[in-house]
Amino acid sequence: MRAMSTQNENQKSLKDIDQHWDLIVIGGGITGAGVLREAGRMGLKTLLVEQKDFAWGTSSRSAKLAHGGLRYLKEGKFLLTRESVIGRERLLKEAPGLVEPLEFLMPLYSGRGPGKWAMRIGLTVYDLMAGKKRHNFRSAEQVTALVPGIKKDGLIGGFRFVDAQVDDARLVLRLIRESIRSGACALNYTSVAQVMRDARNRVVGAVLEDTETHETREVSARAVINATGAWAERLHSSPEPGKHLRPLRGSHLVFPAAVLPFDRAVALTHPTDRRPVYVLPWEGAVLFGTTDVDHSQDISHEPAITSEEAAYLMHALEVFFPSLRISLADCLSTFAGIRAVLSEGKRAPSQESREHVVWVDNGLVTITGGKLTTFYRLAWDALAAAKPFLRDASAEPSKGPLFMPAPETIPGSEGLPRQIKTRLFGRYGMDTLELLQIAHPNDLQPIPGTHTLWAELPFAARFEQVRHLSDLLLRRVRIGLLTPHGGRDILERIRALCEPALPWVTTQWEQESKDYQEHWDRAYGAPPETER
Repeated sequence: MRAMSTQNENQKSLKDIDQHWDLIVIGGGITGAGVLREAGRMGLKTLLVEQKDFAWGTSSRSAKLAHGGLRYLKEGKFLLTRESVIGRERLLKEAPGLVEPLEFLMPLYSGRGPGKWAMRIGLTVYDLMAGKKRHNFRSAEQVTALVPGIKKDGLIGGFRFVDAQVDDARLVLRLIRESIRSGACALNYTSVAQVMRDARNRVVGAVLEDTETHETREVSARAVINATGAWAERLHSSPEPGKHLRPLRGSHLVFPAAVLPFDRAVALTHPTDRRPVYVLPWEGAVLFGTTDVDHSQDISHEPAITSEEAAYLMHALEVFFPSLRISLADCLSTFAGIRAVLSEGKRAPSQESREHVVWVDNGLVTITGGKLTTFYRLAWDALAAAKPFLRDASAEPSKGPLFMPAPETIPGSEGLPRQIKTRLFGRYGMDTLELLQIAHPNDLQPIPGTHTLWAELPFAARFEQVRHLSDLLLRRVRIGLLTPHGGRDILERIRALCEPALPWVTTQWEQESKDYQEHWDRAYGAPPETER
């Protein structure tokens, strides 16, 4: 078996990196990863640092949709919707296997919005923006056949339309891995202790600190981009009087596919407040969410669904799928994410704008807000603001593909179904070649109940900066969300596969396993049911 050519990124630390950079990006979510990728394509020497793990925050806790923002049409935000649709179509074209079309069905009920003609007009505009017709009306009989157990009382039919689905954390990882292949550097568990400035108050670099070993290092840079999301004001206070970042929490329930046996997404309006909620088939399981509430806890702590949020979501399931008798006890897992919006704090959470903002302060550029689907446009705006401080102010965004295209043949993939090959390349890009080189044939099988191959675990453990078991099971692969009790029953096999790849002695493995299970119970398990 051939040795892998990819550098073992798990061995990289602060002492290994260069001293001088054109640009430092703070934040390892989708916005920071997008900036890293676009900066590299512009020829800038760029370093990204993330205080926790890559995609630890919102970018691993979204609804897994690369959608065009249909609901923004209702609010009259045509430009935002159009940009989102263009972004969705680009991702579908350039990242198959990572971003895939997802068919939706939206049931319509008499006396409950949205109305049939309003939906038809909205979906027609939506399809015109994409340049292709992807919607049609289905009768009540067709809807009940397509969505087993759906509430029939008052059902007048429904609309079929198409959006897109993504593994959000793997999107971040693919952008980071392809940036590294192109010469960039990215470190997780590394914070910025200080942004350094010269006598004219212009940014000249940063003091970096490993958040676990507390090793520090000063590095120079001509500009710093703050892409830390909800943490952005810790580095750069809002320059807009009266407006500050408002952390909002969105939570989801995850069920086995047998509990919600749908092969398409179902878009619903919550019976209490008419907010949109979605049933979403994903990776062999089904997600249901999301909530939209103020998050009052410390944003540095792992967010978790509350009993009230779980009750809110379960109420919608009980109303729309009464015959399925779904219980919170059926839940595989839960997850909650925080999204930050710039706000005066006077609107309801669901009415807040999701548009992004950019602030500039003598070489410190802050970008926050925005949508996953348009991450590359956020990156362009951040880099445009940073250009006056950079080495080559004439650099322009690349017009080429965001992602490296798949080769015509992938050595080692012979015998694998086409769908699995497409999925692997979508998630790992050119790293797929190395993954298959070291994979044992027995490990090219899916973990039960998921679409994840066993072989993905040792590859990610060796080459994707895994420090903790939670990094591996919740973000590099998603089996912590997709298997009962976060994969507790398969931890021994996971250890056998990954032990050669991780520098952990027996006692550390035991501690990591214990910590992971406690962490999962606290932040990813279902809360106790409340009386309703």
